[in-house]
Amino acid sequence: MAMAMVMLQPLCLLVCFLVGVARSELPVLQKLWSGGAAENAQTPPGADRTLSAPIIGHDGRLIACSGKNLLAFERNGSVAWIVPLGHRCNEGIGPVTEGGKVYLVAEDKVIKVTPQNVHTAEAASEVFFSYNATPGRSEEIIGLSISGDWSSLFLTIRNRGLFTLLLCTGELQWSLGPMLDWFGYRLGCKKNISNCYFDSAPVVDHCEGALYISNTEGQLYSLYIHSRQYRWIQDLSSLDKAMTIAPGNSGRLYIIFQRKSIVVGLDVSTGNISWQQNLGPLSNEKSFPTVDSNGWMSIGSLDGYLYSISPDGDIRKFVGKTAHDSVIHASPVLDCSGFSMYVAQTIMEAKSIRTIGDHTYVSAMKPSRILFTLLAPATGTIYWTGEYPGGLSNLLSSSDLNDFMVDETILLTVLSAARIGNTLQCYTRREKIAWTCRQAKANFSQTDPGDHNLVLVFLLFNLVVIVIQAVAVRFCCIFWRKKKLQGNGLQKFLRKRRSLHNERRVLGKMISELEQKAVKDASSNETLEQLGEMVKAKEGVERRLYTSYSLGRDRLGLTQGSSILPLYHGKYKSHSFHSSQKESITIFNTFSDTSTSGNRTSSYSDNSESCSATSSGDMDLDARSRSAEEAGPSNTANVSEGVQDECPSDVKSPYRVFTNPVFVEEHITASSGNVLPQREELTETMKDFIPSKRIWLKRRRTLSFN
Repeated sequence: MAMAMVMLQPLCLLVCFLVGVARSELPVLQKLWSGGAAENAQTPPGADRTLSAPIIGHDGRLIACSGKNLLAFERNGSVAWIVPLGHRCNEGIGPVTEGGKVYLVAEDKVIKVTPQNVHTAEAASEVFFSYNATPGRSEEIIGLSISGDWSSLFLTIRNRGLFTLLLCTGELQWSLGPMLDWFGYRLGCKKNISNCYFDSAPVVDHCEGALYISNTEGQLYSLYIHSRQYRWIQDLSSLDKAMTIAPGNSGRLYIIFQRKSIVVGLDVSTGNISWQQNLGPLSNEKSFPTVDSNGWMSIGSLDGYLYSISPDGDIRKFVGKTAHDSVIHASPVLDCSGFSMYVAQTIMEAKSIRTIGDHTYVSAMKPSRILFTLLAPATGTIYWTGEYPGGLSNLLSSSDLNDFMVDETILLTVLSAARIGNTLQCYTRREKIAWTCRQAKANFSQTDPGDHNLVLVFLLFNLVVIVIQAVAVRFCCIFWRKKKLQGNGLQKFLRKRRSLHNERRVLGKMISELEQKAVKDASSNETLEQLGEMVKAKEGVERRLYTSYSLGRDRLGLTQGSSILPLYHGKYKSHSFHSSQKESITIFNTFSDTSTSGNRTSSYSDNSESCSATSSGDMDLDARSRSAEEAGPSNTANVSEGVQDECPSDVKSPYRVFTNPVFVEEHITASSGNVLPQREELTETMKDFIPSKRIWLKRRRTLSFN
């Protein structure tokens, strides 16, 4: 019995100790294994208590990695879900999100996480990219970025280069290094080849469709996203070799040199420096700029000020009332509108600033509290201020975030996700990018006039190319419709066309010679017959050029329906042709039985106004004959008689012969010596001769032959 009592006492002590330990650890275990309001959100035991730089997902949740897990927090700080990664994540490189998926760096791999598969049987995480490091070389991943517009993920590997992967398949699109051989001339890393490599994360410029990356020698590269072609390489080593890149809008790119506290604005199209500004002392660890939708770049300084710079280089300072005893070493965080941002000032119990040479040293000790401010840099408006601890003391007291090490960056992200103190309208990330790019395009019209000249030259060149293409298409269509080309070929077509052109020129010369000969020898019927045959032949050639062998620009030399053949009317023969002013010319030849000499009259008329004079029935034919006999020997009666025979309704030619009354009047006066008493009598005679039409005399000519 005594032996049993001796054994029971140690057992009781052991049980009491275990119960006490269990009671003391129960709250901790409950926090580790329960996710608050989250369903199936459990933090595994032994998880690290540090978080990477968080991001805000498309659903408004905070996403950050810790140890070998990726966690998502609700806006109130409770855990929403946890995804085991199987690899330790790199907390110095924040995750990125696109299309509802999260990509992060874990050891020598890129892990893709699909939050929709957290509560399903499908795997929520998978290895998206992995590489085999070369023994003896440091080849860790430096940074990554993503572009949904180009469906690509970009990552930089030390001593290896820049890699571009397709988001849908993970396939490698292209890769490149910091040295470029351009037509035998090396670009990049000119001074140090062996130890030169890319040392910054690739930065995506959504407005320009470009990538920016820097190397260890202080050179900045700009290249197109859709290819590996460089736009330009700018050497900024005169300022410093270490830099931070931030794309803006309005054609600007911001480069921050933390060690020199200098910010420069570059022209994105050329890489040239547009302006340069000096800032207060910057933190080398967490001084990253933030660019809002207005294009203003903001960065905090260890002197307690927030510096904001416009795309044109105008600089402003904010939160200066508490700057004397505070420092800003955390990057500002944009709110959901994109036009304002949250800024954190850490109040110190003591702070001193000393400048030695070109370097400024800031000493600060014992941080007491944090002041938060929501402001818009472009307008200088302050929307809200808060203090932690203080009014925001209960912000994380009852949340799962209280179990992790929280810094200013995490607090700023929580404020932005919860929209504390924010009354502005929210926009999605794509809407903010679109707004920023519209701002850039609106200000692009204010660039140098030389850019406008280049644009005009480019547009003019495009116009010339379009005109040439249109002409080529037109002629191709013309050739396609030609039946002569079917089975014969273009060469034969063009040879026949040239032959017809030569034949037309020869016939034209022969017609001109025959016309001159006909004028000199008016009694030669053979000459007029040859002239008519030549005219017919020329019309046939022109008709073939206009129809079968035309290129769309040939026109007939003579109007369809016109005739220039010799006309026979008993005792006389005439030949009609027209000039370029659409005037008709008729040459009359009258042969007398009793005389070998006679007169020939040429009359000119306009269009088809000639037959009206001879179609009148009011003038008596006998009276006209008597007037002609009194006037002396002439061919006027014959002309009138011929015109009456030539103007029936079935004549189709628009060039017709008419008797010119004025010529008749002048001819009668010259032959008989009798002058009409008054011009009015002649006018009345003209009205009787032509009752329905008015004759316009263009010109007249009298040709006499012996």
